[in-house]
Amino acid sequence: MIKALRTVGRYVMLMGRTFGRPERLRMSFKQFINEMEKLGVNSIGIVLLISFFIGAVITIQIKLNIESPFMPRWTVGYVTREIMLLEFSSAIMCLILAGKVGSNIASEIGTMRVTQQIDALEIMGINSANYLILPKIAAMVTAIPVLVTFSIFAGIVGAFCSCWFLGIMSAVDLEYGLQYMFVEWFIWSGIIKSFFFAFIIASVSAFFGYTVEGGSIEVGKASTDSVVTSSVLILFADLVLTKLLMG
Repeated sequence: MIKALRTVGRYVMLMGRTFGRPERLRMSFKQFINEMEKLGVNSIGIVLLISFFIGAVITIQIKLNIESPFMPRWTVGYVTREIMLLEFSSAIMCLILAGKVGSNIASEIGTMRVTQQIDALEIMGINSANYLILPKIAAMVTAIPVLVTFSIFAGIVGAFCSCWFLGIMSAVDLEYGLQYMFVEWFIWSGIIKSFFFAFIIASVSAFFGYTVEGGSIEVGKASTDSVVTSSVLILFADLVLTKLLMG
């Protein structure tokens, strides 16, 4: 318990140092652009690929498991849309990105710590937490909502492809189900949740990397711990935010 409280205190103190005014705005903006490319743009491919196949699989599974003469034919499209909008494209996709992006952030900053590059920045009078962590958090918070939007689009395309190429049902029925009783707030709630998830991924991963002590083995352990902790916090935040936004 004491160790957990000490860790939370160190995290809060690090975030306090992180969210100061950048000393060099031009340099910070350049870092932000680099992180956007590395953390956001480079994740588009895996987001589209996973979402496409998950959308197709969800459609097939629902069609095979709830097929009944008492169920309307458009039910498959309706349920597929609700799953993609409410959970998969926001929470589940962020869990996947916590493994890809979070481990990258933790290992990068952790390597800089064990090779004493962060100590060199501090000696030069640079706020290393602000210089290294703030651009990553800003990039993630900016990129994740866009990736969530791409995920929704790719999932719907995958659902249609399962109709066109596998012939499991009529694309017209799927389209009607996707449009039936559409609630725009579901999209906005997913995007709002993604802002919090993005902050969790970037800040927690950066914390574990920044506070690593030892050598390369500890960097690997910090990377693993960051993914596990980020995933647990995302699930907890998803529970709380779903209750607040949808309750």
